[in-house]
This record gives sequence, C-alpha cells and structure tokens, in this order.
Amino acid sequence: MLNWKPKNGDRLLAKLTPYLFLLPALMVLSLTVFYPALQAFFLSFTRYEYDLTQPPVWIGFKNFQRLWVDPIFWQTFRNTFLYLICVVPILVTVPLALAILVNQKLRGIQWFRAAFYVPVVISMVVAGIAWKWLYADNGLLNQVLRMVAIPAVPWLTSPVLAIFSVMAVTVWKGLGYYMVIYLAGLQAIPQDLYEAAAIDGSDGIKKHWDITVPLMRPYLLLVAVISAISATKTFEELYIMTQGGPRNSSKTLVYYLYEQAFQNLEMSYACTIGLVMFLLILGLSILRLSLERLTEKVESI
Repeated sequence: MLNWKPKNGDRLLAKLTPYLFLLPALMVLSLTVFYPALQAFFLSFTRYEYDLTQPPVWIGFKNFQRLWVDPIFWQTFRNTFLYLICVVPILVTVPLALAILVNQKLRGIQWFRAAFYVPVVISMVVAGIAWKWLYADNGLLNQVLRMVAIPAVPWLTSPVLAIFSVMAVTVWKGLGYYMVIYLAGLQAIPQDLYEAAAIDGSDGIKKHWDITVPLMRPYLLLVAVISAISATKTFEELYIMTQGGPRNSSKTLVYYLYEQAFQNLEMSYACTIGLVMFLLILGLSILRLSLERLTEKVESI
C-alpha cells in the first residue's frame, strides 16, 4: 500500500472532480447569463422589420452607425460620464472618513454604524419616492429654504439640477455600503502600527495619512471600481424621480437602453447600447486589475 501510485485514470478523475462540482452552476449561468449575452450580441447586428414575433433581419453595422449619429445617445453617454466623475470620488473618500469615525472604541458606536447603514437596506423604490417628496416644490427642502427667504429650487425640473439631485440619492444610498467595506479593512490593521506612529510623532489626522491610506489602498481600488460600475448602471432612482427628464438632462445609458427596448420596442438597437455598456464596464474592470497589479509592483520595489 505504501508503494501505491495513482493511475492515469485516477489522476484524470482528480482533475475533473472540481469541474464536476462546478457543472450545475455553469449550466445555470449558461442558461441565464452566457446564452442571453450571446443572443444580445447577435441582435445588435440585426433589426426587427415588422414586429417582435418575426425573426430579425441581418443588417451588419447599421445599428452602430445609427448609434454614432444619435444625439440622445451621446447626451446619455455624457450624463453617464458625469455620474462617474461626480459620484465615484465621493463614494471613495467619504465612506472612508465615516469608517474611521465609527471604528473608534466608544460607547454606543454600534448605533452610529447601524444609522449609517440604514439607507443601504432601504429599497431604492422607497428611497426614490421619499426623496422625490423632499425635492417637491412644497417639499421639506423648499419649505426650509422659504423659511430663510430663499426662493424654491426646482430640484427635479431644472435641466441643470435634475441629474445632481438624483446623484445625491445615489450617494446617500451607497455611503453605508462602502463604509462597511472600509471598516473591515480598518479592523484588519494592527493597532501596534498606530502606537509606533504616535511615538514617531504621527498622530491625529496625520497617522491616517501615513498608515491608514497606504494600507487601505486595495480597498480604495475595490470601492472605486465597484462604485464606478454601479454608477454606469444607475436606473431605479432615475425612473422613479425624473424618468430621464427634463429634456433628457438626467437620462443615462441604462435608462436609454430601457426606453429603446421596452417603450419603443427597438430591441436590436437596445442590444447595441447594451454592447457599448458592456465594453465600458469591461474597460473599468481591466483598469482596476491593471491598477492593482501596478500597486503590487510598486509596493514590492
């Protein structure tokens, strides 16, 4: 028995065993993710001539040509990019400050953690309706402004302010989620490092700049990518609060895709928009991996 050596068949079975365990999940993913994705990719090169009950007609790159000259698409693309550059920096920095705040050993700090996390567990539908009431002409925000002799602000009806008003809801909803991610990273940092830094004269805010931020760099990258992907997929708050208006000023790529697919029944054109979104999210994911590897190389030097 001590001299027993595995046969080729045993080695093959040992190699195949993990894949056999993964097979049920792969089958479900194939039916619910991979096949629909391939079908959407195919539909982006076709067009429904009459109705959705008839097979689509192959038209090549005409949907992409239409996309290139579509002013509404470029407006929604700019709105999505605006969402990225405005929301992501806030969701990367502010939750870290909140995590540092609630990581203190104080009595009742668990209540503060729960309070910051409550918006995460609230349904976006409920949150959107509540904030829409707050933004209304006779809502709480405008009532407060009138009390200090400031005219009411058209939060959701102004082409300039509408998208920023929706951004505020996205930020409010995501602060607690990313705070928990940072909190997990902060609690993994040994306290000895802070004590040694205090001896060297690094205390207060300076210790977080010298110790916390460098050690939290992987979490910062993770939150940056997750929040960026979430920002490109913003839909619920837009649908509830502005429906892309006024004059498409708050419409993003996801909302435009929904509009083309389910309101205009332009399924093929919607698949083309979806393909552009896929490439955008793929680019963000590749950027995150590249930055992570670059960070690892810099730290190893």
